[in-house]
Amino acid sequence: MASHGARGRGGGRPTLEEVAARAGVGRGTVSRVINGSPRVSDVTRAAVEAAVAELGYVPNTAARALAANRTDAIALVVPESETRFFAEPYFSDMLRGVGAAISDTEMQLLLIFAGSDRERQRLADYLAAHRVDGVLLVSVHADDPLPDMLARLEIPAVISGPRSAEETLTSVDSDNYGGARQAVEHLVGRGRRRIAHITGRLDVYGAQRRVDGYRDALRDAGHPEDDLMIEAGDFSEEGGRRAMAALLERHPDLDAVFAASDVTAAGARHALRDAGRRIPEDVALVGYDDSAIARHMDPPLTSVRQPIEEMGRRMIDLLLAEVADRRPAASRELDRRQVVLATELVERTSS
Repeated sequence: MASHGARGRGGGRPTLEEVAARAGVGRGTVSRVINGSPRVSDVTRAAVEAAVAELGYVPNTAARALAANRTDAIALVVPESETRFFAEPYFSDMLRGVGAAISDTEMQLLLIFAGSDRERQRLADYLAAHRVDGVLLVSVHADDPLPDMLARLEIPAVISGPRSAEETLTSVDSDNYGGARQAVEHLVGRGRRRIAHITGRLDVYGAQRRVDGYRDALRDAGHPEDDLMIEAGDFSEEGGRRAMAALLERHPDLDAVFAASDVTAAGARHALRDAGRRIPEDVALVGYDDSAIARHMDPPLTSVRQPIEEMGRRMIDLLLAEVADRRPAASRELDRRQVVLATELVERTSS
């Protein structure tokens, strides 16, 4: 037999408002407790949990979402392989920021990999069925079809870094150009004159901007441009090793390297040591991201810090605002934003 407390005032299911009244708190506080938010005191949490137990309240999230034409789910889509996702600190830092921001909401977060044609087709079918309210898209390449697909489906989306200077979707990025300038200006200030650059994947706009910053910083310092001092990488450790070996073969007299990521810099370090070069005595080395790799490298790596976790939080804030915006898609496009966060050079003994 059901307990007396399992019915609301009208004899039906207890409501969120009745739980709030019984606990002596606001409706929003009850919602935060039910969704596990850490922003509630222990005393308040205990009062709400006691009211929930006494009334027999059961959150009906499915009904609430259906009534609002919502799924209460956000997809974090990574158009990369799982291997790369778990190998690069950038992705774990991004996921940490996104997770922290979404923990105070009633949304569920789905992590979806879409690195292959088959995975992208499966994702297209899933999104076409409108099973999520919005999408966060990270590590976007210039020819990636996913952003245009999201636009066609009129699914709210935010991407981590624009595909080009003409990006039409809302994006959040760090100042790739300014960060690269900081790195090169630091090396110039250390008296380095033959500064090479190992790029990231050049179908990523952020990697292109780092090349632009590298070039302009050298030009402003009065150093001659030399395309042979630039070697394409792919943000991976093995790519950094290969690129460094190629640079040493062409320019054995180089005295500094700016790598487009800390992972790439780790590969470059291996190649430098294999060639008998000391860091920083013979060759100064600077990375990008300021990940745990930078702090634990021998010697510790000077690196450009980009606020990756903050990028993840800002992406969630912007996406939830788009999800809540009920205007037609054409009207929402007028408010699309390109957010760029500042970077900071963290100096260590590698340079």
